[in-house]
Amino acid sequence: MIRSAVVDDVPAIRAMIRELAEYEKVPHEARATEEQLREALFGERPAAFAHIAETAEGEVVGFAVWFLGFSTWRGVHGIYLEDLYVRPGARGGGYGKALLRELARICVERGYGRLEWSVLNWNAPTIAFYEALGARPQDEWSVYRLTDGPLAELGAGGPEDGADRADRAGGADRPDRA
Repeated sequence: MIRSAVVDDVPAIRAMIRELAEYEKVPHEARATEEQLREALFGERPAAFAHIAETAEGEVVGFAVWFLGFSTWRGVHGIYLEDLYVRPGARGGGYGKALLRELARICVERGYGRLEWSVLNWNAPTIAFYEALGARPQDEWSVYRLTDGPLAELGAGGPEDGADRADRAGGADRPDRA
């Protein structure tokens, strides 16, 4: 069964985030606390949403955390799936597909234009699962990310070297490119 998460699910979501980080070989990067998740998912202005997969007996076996994006090309929202995880003992039971089906249903119901996510290139079983559903990789796009020191540095006004030259060369200061 798939249902919207409730605040009492936060400890289970946090535990599964840790399990996912272990699987992805980056346990040190899973730093979100239960308090942070509670605020992000159930605070006054939720930043993200979550769905839970559970067995007929009520055991939580998976989750999906997602948030809204917006396509300037399509002019409508879409869902960005931040994390999809099903516990190893429950894999093959249809829970991952059911979670994705629920998110696709929300997209269709609300008129959203896309459901998208990232997957690690080495995760062949998951890639095969996604492709069997009809999802296709966006090979022409590369994901970029700023975190920690580089994010703080840029947010504080730096770096002032090669990025400025690249900005000018790329035309970001031209009105037709902004």
